[in-house]
Amino acid sequence: MGIPVEVPGLSTILPELGEGRLIIVESGADPAKSFFVRRLSLTALHHGWPVTSVTSRDRDELIRLLAREGSVEPWPEGALDVVEQYALDNLDAYGGRGGLLAVDSFSFLTLDLEGSKVARMLRELRARCHEKGTTAVLATDRGMLEPRAETVAAHLADGVIQFHAKEGPEGLIRYLRIPKWDDGRFVDRNIYYEFDGRRMAVDLRSRVL
Repeated sequence: MGIPVEVPGLSTILPELGEGRLIIVESGADPAKSFFVRRLSLTALHHGWPVTSVTSRDRDELIRLLAREGSVEPWPEGALDVVEQYALDNLDAYGGRGGLLAVDSFSFLTLDLEGSKVARMLRELRARCHEKGTTAVLATDRGMLEPRAETVAAHLADGVIQFHAKEGPEGLIRYLRIPKWDDGRFVDRNIYYEFDGRRMAVDLRSRVL
């Protein structure tokens, strides 16, 4: 069983992130991506799965955010492991607990790595996730990864979810795209969503051109 995607509307077409899968979540300078990753973390915790979160930001700040946005806290002892890092050249230590591995700012943490080193890291992580049943979600900032590394990451991932925003006649229009999924269901479809900083919801009735 994978990690449920408990986002209204989105869960209709994407009910879960499969066990042992490697998923890239990408956006520009937009908080929706990090919010989505935190929602996945909270869902995993509420269902009793361990969560390992690797962040380039302040560890205590992330724990406070999860506690404020979650409805169950404190979590069982050892369920949540938050690791503050400034750079990564491997993820060997983090993919073996099962449950969810969430790496926010993966592109920032690997900023100085060449494409070949990112490829090796992701191949090793994929193998470990498949072995241990860990679902890995790597959040990246669009354009921050070196182009070759960005291509490698998308190639090795089982799925890619992209959050987009653009100005329209009535203000900001938000939509997500799933250009790659292991069963090929969502390629090249713009999916409208709303986000106010506290809640995210997908509206499948709206079209974004």
